[in-house]
Amino acid sequence: MSNIYDKSSLVLIPSGTKTGKVYSQKPTNGDGDFTFTRSSAATRVNADGNIEKETGNQLLQSNTFSTTWYNSGTALTSGQAGYNGTNDAWLASRGGAFNYVAQDISTSGVQSYSIYAKVGSFDWIFVRVQNSASAYRGAYFDLSSGSVGAVDSAIIDTKIEAVGNGYYRCTIIFNESLNRVLFYPVPSNNGVGTSGTGTIYIQDAQVNQGLIAQEVITTTTSAVYGGITDNVPRLDYTDSSCPALLLEPQRTNVMGNSEYFNGTPYAVNNSAISANQAISPEGLQNAYNFVPDTTGTPLHRIYDTQSASIQTATHSIFIKPNGHNYYALRESATTGASIGFDFTDNSIITEYSTGGCTASNGKIENYGNGWYRISGTFTFTSATPNGFGLYAAASNWTSGDVQSVSWAGNGVNGAYIYGAQVEAGSYPTSYIPTYGSSVSRVAETCSKTSATDLIGQNEGSFYAEIDFTDTDADQMYMTLSDGTSNNRIHIGYDYTSNFIYCNIRVAGSAQGLITTPTSPSDGIKKIAVAYAQDDYVMYINGTQVGSDANANVPTLNRIDIGNYWATGYEYPVKQNLLFKTRLTNAELADLTTL
Repeated sequence: MSNIYDKSSLVLIPSGTKTGKVYSQKPTNGDGDFTFTRSSAATRVNADGNIEKETGNQLLQSNTFSTTWYNSGTALTSGQAGYNGTNDAWLASRGGAFNYVAQDISTSGVQSYSIYAKVGSFDWIFVRVQNSASAYRGAYFDLSSGSVGAVDSAIIDTKIEAVGNGYYRCTIIFNESLNRVLFYPVPSNNGVGTSGTGTIYIQDAQVNQGLIAQEVITTTTSAVYGGITDNVPRLDYTDSSCPALLLEPQRTNVMGNSEYFNGTPYAVNNSAISANQAISPEGLQNAYNFVPDTTGTPLHRIYDTQSASIQTATHSIFIKPNGHNYYALRESATTGASIGFDFTDNSIITEYSTGGCTASNGKIENYGNGWYRISGTFTFTSATPNGFGLYAAASNWTSGDVQSVSWAGNGVNGAYIYGAQVEAGSYPTSYIPTYGSSVSRVAETCSKTSATDLIGQNEGSFYAEIDFTDTDADQMYMTLSDGTSNNRIHIGYDYTSNFIYCNIRVAGSAQGLITTPTSPSDGIKKIAVAYAQDDYVMYINGTQVGSDANANVPTLNRIDIGNYWATGYEYPVKQNLLFKTRLTNAELADLTTL
């Protein structure tokens, strides 16, 4: 095999990336590096097995409290010993009652506002926000005992966490349209109006989306975003310890809140839900607890009440059973079509179609640490979806509508839940977080232009290793072209006819089409195509699947991976190779053998 690799002009085994770039292993001088684009954030499963998202801090000058911040009767002194071994903390000295430090900000949705604080002559800090209606929400934190004091009823959750050197990270979580964030040095619980002077130490303020304060990002004159943000390639570890470059089409999560289940668009029946009760697939404590109550009813559920006109919709959610093992995804408002899941053996109970809606493609994916992602597709032929729900189901429900069997919980057993998603399509794509409105992940492209020196012009070979799954659209796995549709050779998948193929076009004319004789099964596919004048052949997993002895070779100067001229396709890229020679059939068989 090594001598085959020696013949290659390009080797792409996704491992090295930076924003907008995927590095090739060969050539090593940069001539084989690919340009990557995606004008939106995204998620991946990282090497630790956790879902990784975009992170951010939407405050300005987040640790320079004498700039964008303004104060009311509070003096600020820099150069103080911080929680992290630096002298980047500040002494905040209050002159009297109702004195504060604040920054104006315009954000909305589910957010966390955090600040690091330490006892000075005062033991307390009051952390507060003002919404667009000029209403205030906040909580008091005791910096001597590390406890939470009085909390406004509109706050979703609070957290105080010891971080070293006497400091605590104090966080309030809320669902608001913000005008301002504030903090107050205070002498006592509920002591914002109490007279007297005093001090606390503060450091590193942050506002980020979501139900938990993210890792600190320090800002200056603008908000800063990190993680899987715009144009950051995704090396995804979902299926193994070896990453794949994940390339996906554009999808939109129409669930307005994917992690916050207490607010719009959700309703809850005969169940209790509570935020931040367990470690989620992110590896953070931001999963909900969902517990059916003791009422005898089939309606132990959490469901959304929004309407989305999607003819084919896939609903998914992450779930970790916690004492109860039977659940269903249901189109909750119009038809009653449902898909049932049994976690005693991780099986599908039923796919129940009714009322002009077909339920199909039930799936359970293991995400580790007891977490699973369950999903199903709902296809509407004579109805319009009007909401999807997660039901805790009766243990004896085996068919029909999940609402046909009543049962009573014990008020203790249930499940942890996280990451709800509804998207147009017949399969679930990677998780798209939302915090108050729908969010789209834009299609990704990965291409190499001006590649004439890498591509054999009269003969050549190319190879793609993919993690193949049946999808709801045509796929293109690797394309050599002149940058147009007129001249190209590409490996793809035809969704309608269900076969993998090699397509050849020269000067706008179809030259040949090699197709697999049978429908491909799921799993790893190693596909290679060799070409020369009147000599095309395609191998898949060690076997020749077709040839063409009557096709010309087009002009070629561009390479596209997993896409075709900026149109996104789902493609977990394991490996791609390019050769400037027509490999022998024996070499093609060797190269593609599993």
